[in-house]
Amino acid sequence: MSLTDSQTVVTVVAALAILAGLAGVVVPGLPALPLCWGGVLVWAIFGGAGVGGWAVFAAATFVAVSGAVIKYAWPGRNLKRTGVPTSTLLAGGVLGIVGFFVVPIVGLVLGFVGGVWAAERLRLGSHQLAWPSTVQALKAAGLSMLVEFLAGLVIAVLWATGLLLT
Repeated sequence: MSLTDSQTVVTVVAALAILAGLAGVVVPGLPALPLCWGGVLVWAIFGGAGVGGWAVFAAATFVAVSGAVIKYAWPGRNLKRTGVPTSTLLAGGVLGIVGFFVVPIVGLVLGFVGGVWAAERLRLGSHQLAWPSTVQALKAAGLSMLVEFLAGLVIAVLWATGLLLT
């Protein structure tokens, strides 16, 4: 294929969307799984892969939906088991967003940790009781990011395999 070939352009656009999706796991504001899924969708529609492209798209859709559900359900179940309430996570999320704008990128993490700790400190009444809850919330956030990254990676592998086989 030449660089002027429309299939090449579609393939490059799909690859860039998938890479942006994988980066979106750690970069705030980029919707990770929707970007990966969208890259495969663009490739399936315009890439000329035929039935194989649609099979890859169906598998990518299953992985994206499953990843999105697991991303919230698994860490949420762990937090419920350890007793961290949803309101604590909400406080962490709100302060994380505020922190992102006050101190770009680093402020997201600092705001989240500070918000979770402050909410738990108010709820439980002491630093010694608030810190373990904060650690559990951080573990849950990390698990959520790991699940999302792995789902995006599986989508990328499915797409690359489909690209080679179709």
